[in-house]
Amino acid sequence: MKTILTTTLVAAATTAAIAQTWTLDPAHTRVSFKTKYLVISDVEGQFKKFEGKITSATNDWSDIKADITVDVASLSTDNEMRDNHLRSDDFFNAEKYPSISFKSKGIKTLGNNKFLLSGDLTIRDVTRQVELPLVYGGTVTDPWGNIKAGFKATGTLNRKDFNLKYSNAAATGEAVVSDNVEFTIDAILVKS
Repeated sequence: MKTILTTTLVAAATTAAIAQTWTLDPAHTRVSFKTKYLVISDVEGQFKKFEGKITSATNDWSDIKADITVDVASLSTDNEMRDNHLRSDDFFNAEKYPSISFKSKGIKTLGNNKFLLSGDLTIRDVTRQVELPLVYGGTVTDPWGNIKAGFKATGTLNRKDFNLKYSNAAATGEAVVSDNVEFTIDAILVKS
């Protein structure tokens, strides 16, 4: 019995030692979005405040788990009037729903440092399962001795699936804002 207990404790300690925890580097991570305005031009923006915890017990990231939170009020399109409108109930309603969250549930390895990360995305009062195409850029040690890993996630969401309901048309009938929103997350993770 003592041998079984010792073996179990050693195995648990080894697993705990292998598990690695990472956080998002706020100075080198960008959470951005882009959508069409009047069908003729792109409007781009970003969320400037976010935090995230990422864990992986393997060197190939095949078991990565992510828990990310984005501060809705931190959004910026470099236009105060538009930003305030995006924070309003027509879109995010930042006062009532101050954060966007993503909690991963699984990952599929596609080869060549590419993955498909699945999980629950919550925007406003809606949670939907989404799949995020993820590309691993590598791991390095910076000049100050910090171990960092780079990832890029891209995709497209339909904003109306998440109750961002604004619907207005130009005089000629075109939508003022497209339903589809492209997003890009250029993430640098710092090993804790």
